[in-house]
Amino acid sequence: MKNQKRLFLLDAYALIFRGYYAFIKNPRINSKGMDTSAILGFTNSLLDVIKRERPDHLAVCFDKGGSKSRTDLFKEYKANRDETPEAINLAIPYIQQILEAMHIPVIIKEGYEADDIIGTLAKQAEKKRFSSFYGNTR
Repeated sequence: MKNQKRLFLLDAYALIFRGYYAFIKNPRINSKGMDTSAILGFTNSLLDVIKRERPDHLAVCFDKGGSKSRTDLFKEYKANRDETPEAINLAIPYIQQILEAMHIPVIIKEGYEADDIIGTLAKQAEKKRFSSFYGNTR
């Protein structure tokens, strides 16, 4: 449908981790010694989506507090995951400031993961005749 509006819902942490690890062999360090690889990688991916896809609507979803329902179903859910690298933890506020400056909505719901939020919003958008695109952009 040509006139169908397109909604892009991005999983922030998927893009942040991908951006960070893309530069793992050659990290981007600023003049103050901060590893900015996650910020650069995320921002490059975001700008690529905007330029290439030209979405009518765009939002970025963040995890907060993990998925309570998934943990209730399976106690070992993500139990073997490595700690999040400190450079990623330090990058999050900067990424959120970039999104705020670009007037891109950030969606966070305590106890839900970004893909839970994205799935819910995509279903709601579908009912309103939007085309929705989600994931980590590729």
